[in-house]
Amino acid sequence: MHYFNGFLFANEEELFAHCIPKGDRVVAGFSYGAIKAFEYAYSSTKKIDRLILLSPAFFEDKNESYIQKQLNYFDTPSYKESFFANVAYPSKIELSHYYYPHTKEDLEILLRHKWDKCKIEELIDRGVILEVFLGGKDRIINAQKANEFFSQMAITYLIKEAGHILQL
Repeated sequence: MHYFNGFLFANEEELFAHCIPKGDRVVAGFSYGAIKAFEYAYSSTKKIDRLILLSPAFFEDKNESYIQKQLNYFDTPSYKESFFANVAYPSKIELSHYYYPHTKEDLEILLRHKWDKCKIEELIDRGVILEVFLGGKDRIINAQKANEFFSQMAITYLIKEAGHILQL
């Protein structure tokens, strides 16, 4: 399995063991890592059977002022603490030991990313099974909007009582 970490995360894949099947031809990514996992799978010449997107970073419903507010807040001392609390919600899981520094540029990439339906469909046409896991109580992305988008093309799972890390 090839796994891509979320924004400000490292080594968190254990949190998603219940969602990711074992196998050499599985690619998975969490949040920001879902973008990286998709791009890897799309451009890879290796055989990939399954692409798992875990709470994919989906901000296409956000306007420029939201993006600027997030970018400005990134440099404040409380950003990381607030971010991890929102990622963990509604669970009480302590996430700070998964912390990995990222840059404001990384944040801007994830906030401005646009999911390309044509590329998704092309990947599916190549025989890749695309599965998307979303938490109904997600405080990071609008899971309903993401579900509306991805369910047109992929197998989606909306875990109603879970948040961004898909834990209850």
